[in-house]
Amino acid sequence: MTKTNADLLITLTAHENDENNVTIAFTMGLKAIEKGHKVEIMLLSNAVHLGEKGYGDKIDIGTPFSPIKEVLPKYIEEGGVLSVCSSCMEHNGVDADNLVEGSQVITADYVVDALMEAERTLQLN
Repeated sequence: MTKTNADLLITLTAHENDENNVTIAFTMGLKAIEKGHKVEIMLLSNAVHLGEKGYGDKIDIGTPFSPIKEVLPKYIEEGGVLSVCSSCMEHNGVDADNLVEGSQVITADYVVDALMEAERTLQLN
């Protein structure tokens, strides 16, 4: 696990049940990276499904927002950290072997430490 001590830590619990919050999380994360900040998006609860290859491809809320299938890969390519809760994965039947390239599996201890050490948080729950 890579500790980020993020400038901005975004926690997300939604998946297709709240496409707006998913879109906001990745859009704001990418925007913060473009502004030079270290960003980590933490997928918790149902959001762990977004860590699965191809899962986010169906999320597109329309203009002025870009679809997740464009934003998520760019977020990772630009240096954004994508962390996926291991307990939430187990609970939701998400296999670590099917996670998107560049994501990391994290524990509850990591979640608490990352929240306490982040400069700022955006919680979309």
